[in-house]
Amino acid sequence: MDTTLPADIDAQPVVRAAAALQPVLRTYHDEIEREQRLPSALVAELRAAGCYRMVIPRALGGFEADPLTYLRVVEVLAEGAGSVGWNIANNSIGQLVTLGLPDDGVEEIYAKGADTVLAGTAVPGGGQAVPVEGGYRVSGRWQFGSGCQEAAWMLGSFQILDGDQMRRRPDGGPLFFRGIFARAEAEIVPGSWDVAGLRGTGSFDWTVADVFLPERRVMPHTGIPLENQWNRWPGTTYALPVQCWVGPHHSAVITGIARAGIDALIELAGGKTPRGRPVGLLCENPQVQDAVGRADAILNAGRAYRSAMIAELWATIASGKETTLEQRARCRLASNYAGDSARQAMDLVYRHGGSTSFQRQSRLAECWRDLHVVGQTVTIAPEWYPIGGRVYLGMDPGSRLR
Repeated sequence: MDTTLPADIDAQPVVRAAAALQPVLRTYHDEIEREQRLPSALVAELRAAGCYRMVIPRALGGFEADPLTYLRVVEVLAEGAGSVGWNIANNSIGQLVTLGLPDDGVEEIYAKGADTVLAGTAVPGGGQAVPVEGGYRVSGRWQFGSGCQEAAWMLGSFQILDGDQMRRRPDGGPLFFRGIFARAEAEIVPGSWDVAGLRGTGSFDWTVADVFLPERRVMPHTGIPLENQWNRWPGTTYALPVQCWVGPHHSAVITGIARAGIDALIELAGGKTPRGRPVGLLCENPQVQDAVGRADAILNAGRAYRSAMIAELWATIASGKETTLEQRARCRLASNYAGDSARQAMDLVYRHGGSTSFQRQSRLAECWRDLHVVGQTVTIAPEWYPIGGRVYLGMDPGSRLR
């Protein structure tokens, strides 16, 4: 069992492979934006690089990557193209969810290899099911099917109808289940992903209508949005609390895009002479110099905090101890803070790009759009700060942080 994190995350083969793909991602950018999906040729390259098998156990042919390695791959890919980083981030979380299925369900999903692509959503709701022999008949509509165009399987949550009543928890609350549907059984809703940024994620609504879902691809829906249901697999990676994965996964997308934004201003500043200003390149402006220096420091402070907290929880689990609620809260907030740092850094450099920043085809405009779409996701929303604050104040943080 792995008990130590890599000394050099960037030296990990899958990280190096992702970094080598960055210039390739740029060549696909226009097609990704236009077609609102990852092209099949790009998916093949991502698959060859190992990006679709990072979190799968070695026993199933995966890399069993630690969260810092996984997050760095996401970050590097997002730096090349925000939509690619987002889809790879979500794919891995969906794969972790599937590892909580019964053994025969896991075997079915990964029968063709550990790099099976998943899409869908981990949040509760969207579907209704009727029990039948061997499983359920399910109908429903779900939002945010990121990666649905390249996926083989779709993840969605539903409630079970017994007669005219929904099944409920012992406390009377709603009871949800998660199901994994074959992609061929799902219909994508055209026009449901009309957005300013992250167009290439293809996060369309999707539906199923009276689809048979066997028991082997159904599991209880625990946690909001989820809890660790995959810890039966051996290894530190699978024993970690969910706060090391959910929250950090989208946080890594936004910090990767912010890095691309800083680099976009650096490149622009080395060749642009601003109009209506004293003669000289943009890089000679002290305010631009200050913005670049501040943005880099702000971004890396957030990234370091996120990594430090994940490493602390890893060390706790690897030593055979249980993490505390305070540790899990701090890890969760570190992801939020890294996201807020990325926003602040991006806004600094965007402001100093002048009129270039709002030209649709500019790299600064692309990064600003994509980053602010990522920033709207619930996993790094401002509401996590008071949730964490209640933990420190000795109060009940609610069901979203346990």
